[in-house]
Amino acid sequence: MTAPVRVLVCDDQALIRTGFATIIDAQPDLEVVGECGDGRAAVDLAGRLKPDVVVMDVRMPVLDGIGATRLLAGAGVPDPVKVLVVTTFNLDEYVYEALRAGASGFLLKDAPPAQLLQGIRTVASGAALLAPEVTRQLVGRFAARIRPAEEVAETQLAPRELEVLRLIAEGLSNSEIAAALVISQETVKTYVSRILTKLDLRDRVQAVVYAYRRGLVT
Repeated sequence: MTAPVRVLVCDDQALIRTGFATIIDAQPDLEVVGECGDGRAAVDLAGRLKPDVVVMDVRMPVLDGIGATRLLAGAGVPDPVKVLVVTTFNLDEYVYEALRAGASGFLLKDAPPAQLLQGIRTVASGAALLAPEVTRQLVGRFAARIRPAEEVAETQLAPRELEVLRLIAEGLSNSEIAAALVISQETVKTYVSRILTKLDLRDRVQAVVYAYRRGLVT
């Protein structure tokens, strides 16, 4: 049998933390190995418990979720942990910074339990969780403030790869990109893989952040 996905839940609101833990522990393929109420405790517990996924709130005392995510999954971390950020709509820039810090994805706190569970499984599998509709609303809403003054041409990418990157950043799924470009989903996956390799990006989330930072989304 496959071992269950080990999950650490970090949220400073006890009711939310307990609710998440109860929902997660009820699944045969998931296991809550720890709970905590601040980012510093999350970093310490992750070091000891070695979870597969950390479900991380953003606003917390001692050390917020962004700082904790950076320590757990940021650039240069030798053994990064997968972090799934949970937040609310009024924390746009916090979400963006958390993704820059190394989070593998994010969900809204009012998402249904099934979406939380699927999000944990998705992140644990190594895929990025970046819901298209949430990308458009959260990242796109303040793109003008994070875009550089001049757009940068990505000469490393072929024209079609650059086109795929822009569509990823606009929040399109692989199937939507395939339909837009009239190509197969397998071809889209190949392009995505090439983009990540050429730009030295870990996953789809980093690709979105990269595109906005480089001014590739109009």
